[in-house]
Amino acid sequence: MPEGSAVLTLFGNIKNTNLDDTWVFDREMLESLPQASVITNTPWYDEVGEFEGPLASAILEAAGVEASASLRVIALNDYSAVVPASDFAEFNVILAMKLNGETLRVRDKGPLFIIYPFDSNPDLNSEVYYNRSVWQIKSIEVN
Repeated sequence: MPEGSAVLTLFGNIKNTNLDDTWVFDREMLESLPQASVITNTPWYDEVGEFEGPLASAILEAAGVEASASLRVIALNDYSAVVPASDFAEFNVILAMKLNGETLRVRDKGPLFIIYPFDSNPDLNSEVYYNRSVWQIKSIEVN
């Protein structure tokens, strides 16, 4: 159960809930999940960055999301992208909360930013994966 402010809400076809029909994460809950860092170039920054945050697959696991699910990742400005849940495990995607040791604020593409390991897998350097790299994430609809 979240004790702090909601940072991320999952809803839809989820097995586990902690607030009504949703699974809500506060910052502390996200920080308690398995963490990873990805050092990579991205199209959005001029230099290589070290992104840190929870493994996206751990977020789905907490809410009881099937690996075959389709996710609609929704940003604070209501932009959304459809992402296969299988991407999260297959590519060790993280929901970055920090860049180069600094907390991602809303003006820095935070609080959460989907980061693929672009430099370690050349296949990820395409518009398909760039479009799935939603920033300023507020919620995930699971279908």
